[in-house]
Amino acid sequence: MGKPFKIILSTMAALVLLLIAAACILPFIIDPNDFKPEIAAAVKDKTGRDLVLDGELKLSLFPWIGISTGKMALSNASGFQDQAFATLEESDVKVRLLPLLSKKIEVSRIVLKGLVLNLAKNKQGISNWDDLTRPGKIQPALTEDGGKQDEQPTPSAALAAFAIGGITIENARINWNDQQTEQRTEITDLNLNTDKFTFDEPAGVAVSLIAVDSQSQITQAVKLNTELSVNQQLDIFALRHTDLQVTTTGETVPGKALTTALTVADIALDLAKQTAKISGLQLTSGEVTLSAELTGTAIKDKPAFQGPVSIAAFSPAKVMQQWAIALPARQDANALSKLSINFDLAATAESAELQNLLLSLDDTQIKGSVSIKDFALPAIVFALHADNLDLDRYLPPADKASKPITTPAIALAIGANALPVETLRKLNAEGTVSMDKLKVNDLVMQDIQLKLKAKNGTINTQQSVNQFYQGGYSGHLTVDTHGDKPTLTVNEKIDHVQLEPLLKDYLGEARMSGIVNASTQLQGRGNKTKELKSSLNGRLNFLVKDSVIKGFNLQHIIDSGKALIKGSALPTDHKNDQTLFSDMSSTATIANGIIQNNDLVAKSSKLQVDGKGNINLISEALDYKIDAKLLNTDATAAEPEQIKGAATIHIAGTLSKPSYSIDIASLLTDKNKAKIDKLINKIDKKLGPGVGDLLKNFLKRESR
Repeated sequence: MGKPFKIILSTMAALVLLLIAAACILPFIIDPNDFKPEIAAAVKDKTGRDLVLDGELKLSLFPWIGISTGKMALSNASGFQDQAFATLEESDVKVRLLPLLSKKIEVSRIVLKGLVLNLAKNKQGISNWDDLTRPGKIQPALTEDGGKQDEQPTPSAALAAFAIGGITIENARINWNDQQTEQRTEITDLNLNTDKFTFDEPAGVAVSLIAVDSQSQITQAVKLNTELSVNQQLDIFALRHTDLQVTTTGETVPGKALTTALTVADIALDLAKQTAKISGLQLTSGEVTLSAELTGTAIKDKPAFQGPVSIAAFSPAKVMQQWAIALPARQDANALSKLSINFDLAATAESAELQNLLLSLDDTQIKGSVSIKDFALPAIVFALHADNLDLDRYLPPADKASKPITTPAIALAIGANALPVETLRKLNAEGTVSMDKLKVNDLVMQDIQLKLKAKNGTINTQQSVNQFYQGGYSGHLTVDTHGDKPTLTVNEKIDHVQLEPLLKDYLGEARMSGIVNASTQLQGRGNKTKELKSSLNGRLNFLVKDSVIKGFNLQHIIDSGKALIKGSALPTDHKNDQTLFSDMSSTATIANGIIQNNDLVAKSSKLQVDGKGNINLISEALDYKIDAKLLNTDATAAEPEQIKGAATIHIAGTLSKPSYSIDIASLLTDKNKAKIDKLINKIDKKLGPGVGDLLKNFLKRESR
């Protein structure tokens, strides 16, 4: 037995030596360059493209089976530009020979130098690599009776081991031309370097490139470092210590340069279970840092991700400055100094939900939820609550004397009117906003509720303020965008509102007090505020109880006029003069931006005031007349012929700068007016007409 065994061993050793010798000798005997035509023909047969091998081919068989190439080029797809699809300056790939006998693949470092890919998509959406990725047609085998045999997958023998010594891509270039979008992107200086790769073992990966968009002239420098591991079935991937940095430069980039950094501690993908887990994600861009922990399900069929997301506190004002965005004028220079956001994200390819939302802006906290369904046609649902918002901090400085008079519904109408009509028509949103306290235009409101519903071109809002200067407010706004111009309808009402504290906050002083009830019903149409004002129609009415007008005493004015006519001493002026009314009421109509009122009535124990006139909302011009009369008490009835006991006040100017004139001559009876006229005529004859005019002006006193 010993001798045959030695013979077998000797034979095997000889065969091995023969193989080794052949592997060493064959590269010197066989020149792979002789097979260039056959290689090009095989590529042409399989792809329909031309392969041009300009460089020298080098073959090695032991201990590595390998091929090294020089310059080569693969032609483009039919119908695309007459340029190569891909060109390569150098390549080198080797596989260790002996491990192949035990189903082990050991590849040396794969090296590609000077790779250029010209990728393109035509106007029909067909790319110049579709023909390379399209699967070939395989004819099914026939059964004995001529029928088609069911196709069965051919099991491939599992590899015992697989290892790559690394991959190196040097100075590659990719040109992308999308004729559908007219987008052209050029990727240069593409370099890839990996460590030795083995199944289930982490391998370091480093990538760098520069991308230039020809349309926007924006350049992005990208650097990526990570550790990648893959299982033998190629269905479980893991990335560790991922660090991605992108520096964007260009004239349209805020600050002309912006660096964004993404770090992720761990990313785990299980394609078999279709799950993903992302841990320790942190995205930083300038002053803004976003952190997240996300898990994904059905990542191939219907990807969905969920997990907590937070944006650390940062200064919006500082970020705007860094991004070269002009800061808006603010009443408080410290506004927009701190913002942070936290929420639980649930997102799919078509929708996103932000639950447990907590947004902190300066001293205001907003809680609630927001969801967006169907990104293609977004449907927004929200429920938000704010504790205390001082909106004045974020508004431009305003002069109390020239503040615009507005209401919550009117403010919403102006805001909606500022948006493009197409945006309003497409708006699909429903939700609520509530606030504990709101300050705007120095007015303080508490317990505010707003409901919004917008769909199919119609927007409806309902708003209420349950604590509004010891009273309440309610309003309703409808915006209909179906016509060529949007139509706005406003209905508002205030109940038992105290005027004095309201005016004091709004104007800085209160010259009137009382309890007011008022309502408005308005309708307008237009795309701009001026257009809306000119088309405004509707009604309004108010009732003020127990009102006091400070610094203005109508009875004192009438008494002064009476004393002047009688020749008696004028009543003494008082700095605390005021006029009291038990009731003050009025209704008005609005037609094409003109407010017309004919029934102002104010009553007190000794006075009655009637008023009428109009206000032009477009020019803000005032034209109003007030008649004040003393009631027939015992004191005034004794002198019916001499004194009427009345005065007329004309109000002119504008809403922002009103003026008024008081006609004391209206106090005179016709009989006394005639006497005064005769006296003035005599004075004119003796002293000239200038003195008479002076006396007339004295009888009509104007105040501004």
